[in-house]
Amino acid sequence: MEIKSHSGKVKPLGSYSQVVEVGDFLFLSGQVALAEDGKLISGDSQTQAERIFQNMKELLETVGSSFSRVIKTTIFLTDLEDFSSVNEVYRRNFQEPFPARTTVQVSALPLGAKIEIEAIALRGK
Repeated sequence: MEIKSHSGKVKPLGSYSQVVEVGDFLFLSGQVALAEDGKLISGDSQTQAERIFQNMKELLETVGSSFSRVIKTTIFLTDLEDFSSVNEVYRRNFQEPFPARTTVQVSALPLGAKIEIEAIALRGK
């Protein structure tokens, strides 16, 4: 088994890899809505979700994959009332058959983010 780690334009907040590749599997660490300067963007959960998906797309492209190869996501929200608005963004980025998904409410996220998303994908387009 060979493990490779990758980073995108936006640097991680801590000591972790943004993407770990094991065989054909890609494990994307939880992403909050960071700008390229490493600061959390302001805005509601939908705005933050848009930025997260932009960053995730760049990460997936860095490792030769795409949203069509994502098989599982986990969404962490600080308020489940935001589920519908985040789901709108989700539907714009994924097509049927949608990835498996878990969505949970948490008490807090790094930097005061409203949403964090992690994913598992397969290599390839």
